[in-house]
Amino acid sequence: MANVFKVVNFAAEPNTAGANSGAAYDVYTVASGKTAVVLGLILANIHTSQVTADVRLVSTTSARGGNNDVANGTSVIIAGAPIPVGSSLELMSGNKVVLEAGDKLSIDCSVADKLSGTLSVMEID
Repeated sequence: MANVFKVVNFAAEPNTAGANSGAAYDVYTVASGKTAVVLGLILANIHTSQVTADVRLVSTTSARGGNNDVANGTSVIIAGAPIPVGSSLELMSGNKVVLEAGDKLSIDCSVADKLSGTLSVMEID
């Protein structure tokens, strides 16, 4: 199995404002046949006033059988987190989140086009 470290960055997202607006930005989706470990996510406020951010893990993992015979769904990693002007928010520092094929991380912001960010992941074949 090969481990490949990747960085995913974005300049200004999501393009439509509002938590739960249905227009969240999918930062990263795990490719078929891969597993990924999220090493860190940094969100920066590029607006002239405070914004709030939501980050969700949208899992497509189906039922596993055995004692954990349930399908995954969407979980909230952080909701309504305030990010002051000129500041950034570091998520998952020191923690790891495992994503399976088809799973994705999505972000939403209270103001359109006002989050910039960097995601670090390790992909495993």
